[in-house]
Amino acid sequence: MSIFPVLNTSGSGLRTFRIWMDAIADNIANINTVRPFDEEAFQARFIVAQAVRSDHQNPPGVGGGSRAAAVLFGDPQGRVRYEPGHPYANEQGLVRYPDMDLGDQMTQLLMAQRAYQLNLAVIDRARDSYLQAIQINGR
Repeated sequence: MSIFPVLNTSGSGLRTFRIWMDAIADNIANINTVRPFDEEAFQARFIVAQAVRSDHQNPPGVGGGSRAAAVLFGDPQGRVRYEPGHPYANEQGLVRYPDMDLGDQMTQLLMAQRAYQLNLAVIDRARDSYLQAIQINGR
């Protein structure tokens, strides 16, 4: 049992949301990746977060945190475009692009960033509370 369970809970949230932001960054970096028609398109990464059960030793109201439980991948078929002048085009002039939307990826990035910031704020407030408790005890 940790003497600072709130820090452990928020720390697990920081790890989970960092993994989510890394996956989104990878998606955005590959949003215009072109593949030949006979290959699979770049597959978007989707992080599946899972709540971690609270330890029976934690005080009431303090959760166990979260973790990145799995990574799911997008459609390997992607979007097929007709671009006959492209070097990867087949005989019919078709190439594959990832089936991702930049607006959707940016929205997910904003949500992950905000959740990351909120977990940092919890850690900051808990640290301040612990420091004040130490000062009160030391008087």
